[in-house]
Amino acid sequence: MKRKVEMSKDPTLLSRRLNPVWQTILLSLFLGGGALFGEEVPDRELVVEAMKEATEFYRENLSVEGGYASSWDIDLSKGYTEHRSSPTLISIQPHGTTTVGLRMLRAYEVTGEEVFLEGARDAAESLAVCQLSSGGWEKDFDFDPDFVEARHTRRNLEGGDASPGKRRHMSTLDDFKTTSALWLLLEYVHAAGADSSPEVTRALTFGVESLLAAQFPNGGWPQGFEGPADPSLPVLKASFPDEWPRKWPQVKYTGYATLNDGNLGHVMDFLLRAHELTGESRYLEAALRLGDFLLLAQFEGEQSAWAQQYDESMHPVWARKFEPPAISSSESLSAAETLVSLWKATGEARFRESVLKGLSWLEKSQLSDGQWARFYELKTNRPLYCEADTYELTYDDSNLPTHYGFKIQSSIERKIVRLRETLEMSPAEARAKASPPKWPESWKKRARGMRKEVREALDTRSDDGYWLNGDKIDAGLFVRNMATLSDYVEALDKSIE
Repeated sequence: MKRKVEMSKDPTLLSRRLNPVWQTILLSLFLGGGALFGEEVPDRELVVEAMKEATEFYRENLSVEGGYASSWDIDLSKGYTEHRSSPTLISIQPHGTTTVGLRMLRAYEVTGEEVFLEGARDAAESLAVCQLSSGGWEKDFDFDPDFVEARHTRRNLEGGDASPGKRRHMSTLDDFKTTSALWLLLEYVHAAGADSSPEVTRALTFGVESLLAAQFPNGGWPQGFEGPADPSLPVLKASFPDEWPRKWPQVKYTGYATLNDGNLGHVMDFLLRAHELTGESRYLEAALRLGDFLLLAQFEGEQSAWAQQYDESMHPVWARKFEPPAISSSESLSAAETLVSLWKATGEARFRESVLKGLSWLEKSQLSDGQWARFYELKTNRPLYCEADTYELTYDDSNLPTHYGFKIQSSIERKIVRLRETLEMSPAEARAKASPPKWPESWKKRARGMRKEVREALDTRSDDGYWLNGDKIDAGLFVRNMATLSDYVEALDKSIE
């Protein structure tokens, strides 16, 4: 199933750039002279060549119909995702097809090298093939015929096969799956020089329309959706139930309005980016409705924060057996960050005020050891945990399951400080601070500051140009190192403009 894609002969953006040889010479002089790859400046052409080698290895050896798993055996016999392995498997959940494709697209944008654009195109086309009939994606997709036959896809729908029957077709927003897929399609379709196939364009259009249709009347989204939201659902303010079950009720939770793992933050980022690229008002309108939901989902009074998930009555509810109805520190921080993004984009003070209340709750809920509990009991604000063996709720943190973060390290503290600093600015100032540098000298400083990371990325490659994590070829390391190298090339180029 793996295939080698023929390279395009179309002109590249390189024809509009400075000649690479002269560019290397000027960079050496401008950034301080010395060896091109030594104590001073890692050589631009060496960096680009390393990026090309890694990309070509992935495309020629790891690609399955243009997509990628999360990791692979060194003998290339099969790929792995979080819960599955197969020689014909690709991952939708990062890291895999979506983030590998986005990094290839980013490499094209900063270098103009066609190989990166073609890699991104192949990844986008693979997503179009495995898009579900509900408009989004699962965590992974296997091109094995038995797996394909058990799914109801957009292609089935377009071919007149309208009823999914017992075939899987639920899209998920969990762990940046559907959102990252839409993000790659969006960026590819709008990339300079990209030649989008009709199917990629249809996949983006269908995916966006399905995502927007799945938004609840109150502005939230479920973790998973199979079609449009029920327009008759009530729009209510979050409130505490009089009582809630202390034992896991084993109910299906994917239809609840869900903040878990930053799902809604990813949706917000996508909507704002889509509005930026297209100028279409529907994206900003959906983002504002999402902001309205987060205001509704924030509790009043002493616990001015957020839960992980809410039912139709806007009461906190159980999800998995270790996720009770509770106020959640992690999700509250994510909600605050999401609202700050919307505040920076719109300048609406109500979002800023909501964030300040949420940050105050986080600060007063910090534990004596400097950490935060993941969950705090409704009304009492007592830290709430699960026993390792039985998953019974407890106030005792001495015997916790190890697979889930019931206590969170002090990164929350740093993020609170950063958010408060941002909110001291005006929205325009906050946007300006997050923008790229304007002056060559600033880009020069950025390039110098990245030298250690760049050398590490170059030095840790295998002979064939890929990166290993233990005994596995690792897509996460590809994504991280390609980001570092791309950012470095951009900084070098802009330091001499």
